[in-house]
Amino acid sequence: MNIGIYVYEHAEVLDFAGPFEVFSTAKRLGADSWQVGLIAEQDTPLLARGGLRVVPDYHLANHPTLDVLLVVGGVHHEQVTNPSVIDWVKQQDAITQCTASVCTGAFILAEAGLLDGRKVITHWEDMDDLSRAYPPLSVVSGKRWVRDGKYLTSAGISAGIDMSLQLVADLHSEDLALRVAKQMDYHWQRNE
Repeated sequence: MNIGIYVYEHAEVLDFAGPFEVFSTAKRLGADSWQVGLIAEQDTPLLARGGLRVVPDYHLANHPTLDVLLVVGGVHHEQVTNPSVIDWVKQQDAITQCTASVCTGAFILAEAGLLDGRKVITHWEDMDDLSRAYPPLSVVSGKRWVRDGKYLTSAGISAGIDMSLQLVADLHSEDLALRVAKQMDYHWQRNE
């Protein structure tokens, strides 16, 4: 199981660090075959929000075949106008078992046309902008995350941890997801 987390300049730190912690802890506690890596447009260091320096594991052309793609939020405006990124997201979605976003990562999936006609969520501060920019989406509120088919989108920042735990339950077992949450000393907030 290859899980790729797409990061970029000014990505929200907990948007990628939280899910990375969930998936890497799941690997340590029983999902032995899982591989988790950060993917960026290029394989050079980048600065996430707050100035955190991040060195991606892969770039768009050298990562393993993905089973799960998770796109994070942050200052995403350059990402939604970057044809290389949008085309890559579409290509990965064609082969993934699951495609997900944290926070404003939903804008990137929406720009790729993956969420048309689907229920989605993003950070509360960005819901109106998402609805206006992508009218075919059904933007919902009051949830930590939303599933529609193979797509999962989460609300802001820490909600990505809840969604990632749900992915562990879906892709491995609920027992493992509960053990991961306990190991992380995290109260898993579920929707369903």
